[in-house]
Amino acid sequence: MSFLSVDPLTPLRARVLAAVQAAFPEAEAADPALHRSVHADYQADVALALGRRVGRPPREVAAAVAEKLAVDDVVARVEVSGPGFLNITLADAFLTAALARMSADDRFGVPVAVRPLNVVIDYSAPNVAKEMHVGHIRSTIIGDALARVLSWQGHQVIRQNHIGDWGTPFGMLIEHLLDEQAAGGESSLRELVAFYQAARAKFDSDPAFADRARHRVVLLQGGDAETLALWRKVVDVSIEHMDAIYKRLGVTLGPEHVAGESTYNADLAGIVAELQAKGLARESEGAICVFPPGFSGRDGEPVPLILRKQGGGYGYATTDLAAIRHRLQRLGAKRLIYVIGSPQTQHLAMVFAVARLAGWVGADVRLEHVAFGSVLGPDKKMFKTRAGETIRLASLLDEACERAVRTVQEKARDLDAPTMFEVARAVGIGAIKYADLSNDRLKDYVFDWNRMLAFEGNTAPYLMYAHARLCSILRKADADGGLGASVTFAFAAPAEKLLALELVQLPGIVDRTSESLHPHRICQYLYDVASTLTRFYEDCPVLTADGPVRASRLALCAVAARVLAQGLSLLGIEAPPRM
Repeated sequence: MSFLSVDPLTPLRARVLAAVQAAFPEAEAADPALHRSVHADYQADVALALGRRVGRPPREVAAAVAEKLAVDDVVARVEVSGPGFLNITLADAFLTAALARMSADDRFGVPVAVRPLNVVIDYSAPNVAKEMHVGHIRSTIIGDALARVLSWQGHQVIRQNHIGDWGTPFGMLIEHLLDEQAAGGESSLRELVAFYQAARAKFDSDPAFADRARHRVVLLQGGDAETLALWRKVVDVSIEHMDAIYKRLGVTLGPEHVAGESTYNADLAGIVAELQAKGLARESEGAICVFPPGFSGRDGEPVPLILRKQGGGYGYATTDLAAIRHRLQRLGAKRLIYVIGSPQTQHLAMVFAVARLAGWVGADVRLEHVAFGSVLGPDKKMFKTRAGETIRLASLLDEACERAVRTVQEKARDLDAPTMFEVARAVGIGAIKYADLSNDRLKDYVFDWNRMLAFEGNTAPYLMYAHARLCSILRKADADGGLGASVTFAFAAPAEKLLALELVQLPGIVDRTSESLHPHRICQYLYDVASTLTRFYEDCPVLTADGPVRASRLALCAVAARVLAQGLSLLGIEAPPRM
């Protein structure tokens, strides 16, 4: 296993960058991100981005770069097409050598970060005493995929599950729990939805209970030992429920990653005092607020970030500021990623702005909001049950597995029952995750069982089947002694080179994903690999080929199988070897 991998396309990208700088000496100074742009997409982004910088049409920029890009042992031919694309034909010898290095590397040429960062990712964040529902799925799935990608690059990823485990609702929940204990039982606590609904109904209909609940909130915030013990019981049951869902989903969040609102309760008064002392917070209509510049309402008036309410209580903004200070100062975060829905865009931007004004954020720190759209039903409205109720996440996963059993039974009739059910579980869960991740996260998407479980198109079952088919070819070759220890790659047909070109782009795709925080880029890459495999099978017989051609094609299949499995793993999706 390589300790430090090297992107197979590094020599090409170095040549393109040198050609850009030879054509436009001012390019690097004018655009510090140029090197990253070349690394991520040397064919498209260079001319389009650079054209804006130097004030020339992209096609003209591309032509100037092409003129400086010499034909050599790496570049066989370069042409300009479209509005300014560089179409680069790689020399066969370079591509086969790059593929060989990738094949021999457990990391496929994806470099380990030279300067790994402490990266804090805030994702999932359900509320205590409520079952997780479909509204939690996007943050959980997207956040986990990004955590996997950044971890694989070698960064120190610190997962933070900022659950809602504090505040006014816990008064009524604890009082309801006490009533249940007095009546001789508390088993309904494990039925979180029913428990919460019963507590809420009692709070709304029974004034005496409501008074007790409000007093219980005071005891909770004051640190009363008995109240804290009861609160802990409610929280623990909820965390147990979350953990079961996370395990079924195959995400890497665990109880050890929980850092809920209560974590920062002791810091809230200090946050307000610090911001007041720095002249950032002031009294406004009885509340303590910060008015970060650049944020105004429809009436043009400044929008406040409320730190302490009129009654003396603290809101989400104060907790979020305490969390960001903790993550920066105590966890040493150099990149802080919040995977939270688009409706929170302004709130997070204001929190980030205040953190910067307070001097907590160094010049070397990145604060990023990974926003995402909603999950919609077939009617293009928020995804709910036919009765209009929020869909429980556990029920959704149950249905996914049940539907996948029927799909897999039709597709893989030769599997024994235990294997078939295990494959169906992987397909069902993977289909839900991939349907989410394959869409641009900024957009809403329609939840469609038929599409996401299909074995055609850009779906998890299609990619999983492509991987399983490769594994089948390799098993058959291994059975007749067809897999050798080392192979020299050679291209006897154009489809082989097309597949190799797709495969060697993996390091650039991983880099682009970690930079942009858009996991659909990995999905599109995997789909392109699987689609190219279809042409490869049509044009390039593998098991029936002779001698070196057979060996080279088998080795190509082996790399493709590993790349598909690794790519799916980065998304948190399994790749069964048989389907």
